[in-house]
Amino acid sequence: MLNKVMIIGYLGRDPELKYAASGMPIANLRIATDESYTDRDGNKVERTEWHSVVVFQRVAENCASYLSKGSLVFVEGSLQTRKWQDQNGQDRYTTEIKALRVQFLDRKGARQNIGGEDGAYQNDGGYAKAGGKGHPSGQGAQPFQQGGGKSQSREASPPDDLGPAFPSEASGMDDVPF
Repeated sequence: MLNKVMIIGYLGRDPELKYAASGMPIANLRIATDESYTDRDGNKVERTEWHSVVVFQRVAENCASYLSKGSLVFVEGSLQTRKWQDQNGQDRYTTEIKALRVQFLDRKGARQNIGGEDGAYQNDGGYAKAGGKGHPSGQGAQPFQQGGGKSQSREASPPDDLGPAFPSEASGMDDVPF
């Protein structure tokens, strides 16, 4: 079985940080992704999808500290549906993304970039991962560095151009079917 979700989008509001009774930090994010295509009549159709994302441990604290409305992020995790009761006692269901990894994608200098070289944080069952190696210390997420965990200086090189965040932002890509 496979339950994996990967999205890239913009935060629609500042992260909401709360603490569970156990003291575990939990952050809730609202992330917007968009899609555009040309319909049969040749009209451009744009659609925005809103995603609820829940982040735990140190990753949650880092998101709350360094992300804000409008931040561009990559989220990797799984779908989770929770059942809860409203004020009237009615059963309600919420489907959200349980984040295992959050990577900050804003360009360096455009927003404060933390978390090592690429601003990525990864969480696996309460244990941190850095450079793909698990840390049983349980101290929360550590910066995730690509390249086997070796630090690479990017100060001498210009920021990487990651291209448009969404296909609709690229010229000539209006007819891309995905």
